[in-house]
Amino acid sequence: MTDQTFDVVIVGGGIVGLATALQLLRRRPAIRLGLLEREAQLGSHQSTHNSGVVHAGLYYTPGSLKARLCREGKADLERFCEEHDIPLQRVGKLVVATDPEELPRLAALRERATANGVDGLEDVGPERIREIEPHAVGIAGLYSPGTGIVDYGRVVAAYAAEVTAAGGTILLSHRVTALRTDGQAQVLETTRGAVRAASVITCAGLWADRVAAMTGGGGSERIIPFRGDFYTFRAEARALVNGLIYPVPDPRFPFLGVHLTKRIDGGVLAGPNAVLAFARTGYRRTDINPADLASYLAFPGFIRLARRFWRTGLAEMWRDVSKAAFLASCQRYLPALQGRHLVFGPSGVRAQALDPDGTLVDDFRLGGEGAILHVRNAPSPAATASLAIGRELAETAITRFGLG
Repeated sequence: MTDQTFDVVIVGGGIVGLATALQLLRRRPAIRLGLLEREAQLGSHQSTHNSGVVHAGLYYTPGSLKARLCREGKADLERFCEEHDIPLQRVGKLVVATDPEELPRLAALRERATANGVDGLEDVGPERIREIEPHAVGIAGLYSPGTGIVDYGRVVAAYAAEVTAAGGTILLSHRVTALRTDGQAQVLETTRGAVRAASVITCAGLWADRVAAMTGGGGSERIIPFRGDFYTFRAEARALVNGLIYPVPDPRFPFLGVHLTKRIDGGVLAGPNAVLAFARTGYRRTDINPADLASYLAFPGFIRLARRFWRTGLAEMWRDVSKAAFLASCQRYLPALQGRHLVFGPSGVRAQALDPDGTLVDDFRLGGEGAILHVRNAPSPAATASLAIGRELAETAITRFGLG
């Protein structure tokens, strides 16, 4: 059982929590820092259940936290990986329009990416598309040569090694069950005993709203988990994709559509789709947690979202259960792909914050007051932006918590 006291405790051992711990220790190496992770290993969920893309910042609203922190975080991550001998490849991203109706959206994406300072952007036509991706087809496209890929599991391990080397304490299998104030201290009740701290930063991912609500600072949004299922290319089909091939996104929906992703190990993924997960860690179609399901079915924001996007939701669900429908969405821009090339899996779950009016929260959302800071929404590109998010939180914590 644990009974420890720290100056600062970070809740959450995913990539954002670890980056925050690292950035805080870099600035204040003398503090006693503890990090609590509910699972038996670090980065068990969103940090490692993803496609491994290092985003350049094409999609995000100019001036938003996402736009700024993605750009800054990408540069920080690239530098970190170089310093720690972690392979990171700039394989490039090709966004392909296959229908004239997509051209205005492609042009708008170009304007947004330019406003966000994405380097090396190139407008491409059918011939150039074939030069970049010989098996892809499209009437126009946008190419971002600086978009990359990395193994975020290795990044998580390297962050953790630096945190412990700097004197931080990482406590695994410490699920926080309550958070209360006792005089000048914050007391975190966990499944392994109580932990005390002068200040707390929560980076709880899929449980962000629940942990924040323990302090009364949870905000009005709720985390709705969306499962994304991938298909993996068989070895004989990997040559069909050189880098990253994406469809033109629909700005009404925060997910990017089924895309094709070269992996740092040479593999290729197709996906993910986006369907409601019936549990916070519902990685399989059969994973159901009645309490989780009831909580977001009762949330007014979810009801409003479902009414607004029920057709889209049904289409995503059909594509999830029908390999033929999934394949057809890929063949629009990669016609050589065949069903025999694809093997189902892996899957991930995205923690998506939803406001009571049914709006999917697009930007990173940070909050809290007094001796507590909360990360209440940190979806993609949080892994790319992790060191920049960590720096933002560390600098806020130093000022607010008086960590002189």
